[in-house]
Amino acid sequence: MSSATPTSGTSLGRRLSLAGVLRLRRPSEIWFKPALSVVVAVAPPNLILLALDRLDLAMYTMAGSLCALYAHNRPYAARARTLARVVLGMLGGVAVSLVAASLTRDAVVLVTVGALLAAVQKALCDATRIGPPGNVILTFVSSAALFTPQTLGQIPGHLALAAAAGAFAWLVGMAPALVRPHGPERRATAQALNAAAAYADTRGTGDGHARTRAAGYAAVQAAWQTLLSLPASGARAATRQALERLVVRAEVALAAPADSDPERLRAWARALRGTGTVPRADDPHTDATGAVADELLGVDAELDARPAPLWRRLGPLTPIAVRTALGCALAGYASLALGIGRPYWALVTAAALYQANMTLTWSRTVQRVVGNLAGVLLFAAIAPLAHLGQAALVLFCLAFNFGAEALITRNYWLGSVCVTPMALLITEFAGYQESGELITERVVDTLVGALVGFLAAVAVTNRRAGDRVEQAVTAADRARERAARLLAEHEPAPAALEAARRGLTAALADLRATADAAAGEWWQRALPHERVVLAEQSGHRTLAATVRRQAARVDRDTDTRTEDVRP
Repeated sequence: MSSATPTSGTSLGRRLSLAGVLRLRRPSEIWFKPALSVVVAVAPPNLILLALDRLDLAMYTMAGSLCALYAHNRPYAARARTLARVVLGMLGGVAVSLVAASLTRDAVVLVTVGALLAAVQKALCDATRIGPPGNVILTFVSSAALFTPQTLGQIPGHLALAAAAGAFAWLVGMAPALVRPHGPERRATAQALNAAAAYADTRGTGDGHARTRAAGYAAVQAAWQTLLSLPASGARAATRQALERLVVRAEVALAAPADSDPERLRAWARALRGTGTVPRADDPHTDATGAVADELLGVDAELDARPAPLWRRLGPLTPIAVRTALGCALAGYASLALGIGRPYWALVTAAALYQANMTLTWSRTVQRVVGNLAGVLLFAAIAPLAHLGQAALVLFCLAFNFGAEALITRNYWLGSVCVTPMALLITEFAGYQESGELITERVVDTLVGALVGFLAAVAVTNRRAGDRVEQAVTAADRARERAARLLAEHEPAPAALEAARRGLTAALADLRATADAAAGEWWQRALPHERVVLAEQSGHRTLAATVRRQAARVDRDTDTRTEDVRP
């Protein structure tokens, strides 16, 4: 069958399984960091407004405070830049919304603006890999601002409140650097070591070895991205180089699992917890002169490589952006047709659904509906207590902020159980509302947003996914050929071999991620599964060959140095 012919194997029904959608996972290793950060960032502005009896302005300060949720997995130098961009992006979205709200009260126009904003936010967050919580928080805030009565004269003051809270959130996000300045990069390296140890346990042939290997390469790639965002010189360079050697050891274990010691890898990972000295990863073949320095050759080439331009990264995301714009707009229009006073709830529900492919979007749809409905029940239970006073409103919101971030890494639906009552309570900052009406509108908007949003995802197919798999296979083949040519040489330059190995590692990790994403789409041309499997098999064999070549070179260097020092 032609590769361009849709097949029944990609039928929608086969991909919409409920198995495991609501299963709870182990919590994130750093679940408490965003949970505590958002409470610390939200509490002071809200308490100040409470003392001033201006809790109606809390929506604007919350816009800036919620930026504290981002970038907790990034080194602090990169985190500073990322948080600044998030704050600016949040302010930009709120500014557009406030201007639109001041110029028109036409709900259809406002929903359209909100849908376009949601699509832009989704595309930019995915293209820049901003990380969780992604575009959802930005869309939640900007969509709510669209339906807040506003005049042009009020906008500067409201934006100033958001900017001040955003600056405070930036300080909160950066504060842990005073206690553990190398925490993020140490944690990323430990995760790579543990993932490599898990693959080494399989010896490359055990049950689930392919999935474990893919997870290991993904963790190694994440660790390299973290380390390469650090300064190459200065006070932090020594720590970075020590961590790089550990990541190299994880790479070696992934390339040659049968020759690796998983317990040693785990011991190194445990030693990275806390603030102690980074463990040495010297190869047992090397002597005290530290011949492993050659392992880091090729890192400079990666530092010099420029990332793809933003417009090129946005191109493949066009189907996802179109899904977001169409789904959010239709969800908002449907909510308006039903007479709901807050169509942005349906819009945000739709925006939260869209993931890398249809299978993941379906899972998120189920999780969102289940979590929101459970959250509405929780709101009904606590509403009488929250209405005892505005101080109770603020305290409940802080508790739900913490709960949402503490639970969402277990499963998205569990976090939504706390997000929903928090969103409902925020609407009451300007004044108490009838709980029954709030609950009814939220339930209807959740169901409408989920149904219409998912149907929009079904309607907008991602036919480019197959093209990207072809491109990823080609890139992996080229990277393998480059490494193979160097291996064929009698004495390949160590720097060139290291750069080729790391390039092949990155290409294989990208191939697996691209193939997984494409496999979750429907109604597309048949994917080149055989080419993917062959590219992965040959690529990993070549990686193992580079490891053996490097080990042999280190052995020769060690023997030479030993002979030189003999009497």
